[in-house]
Amino acid sequence: MELLFVAYPKCSTCQKARRYLEERGVSFVMRDIREERPTAQELEQWHRASGLPLKRFVNTSGLLYRSMDLKNRLPAMTEEEIYALLATDGMLVKRPLLIGEDFVLTGFRQGEWDAALSKD
Repeated sequence: MELLFVAYPKCSTCQKARRYLEERGVSFVMRDIREERPTAQELEQWHRASGLPLKRFVNTSGLLYRSMDLKNRLPAMTEEEIYALLATDGMLVKRPLLIGEDFVLTGFRQGEWDAALSKD
């Protein structure tokens, strides 16, 4: 399976992660999170496969997060409501995402990416 790299091309962290993949010769398919935002079903599937807390899929440093007061709203929401909300705008989703056959990574933490990619 080819890796799916979900990113926002103008994001500096996403650019750094893309360079990281390219420099290591990792084959991936790039998906622009604004042009083709993740669906609620994809988000649920990726969340379950990741083993991470759902909060790791939320872009807590984005302007939209702050303007929507999600810091206070998210704790009262169900997982299904959060998936549906995140699916409304790709900028609400933590990026980049790297989805492999047996892992899902959110954000770019080189140590985590090294560990996941060294399994292949």
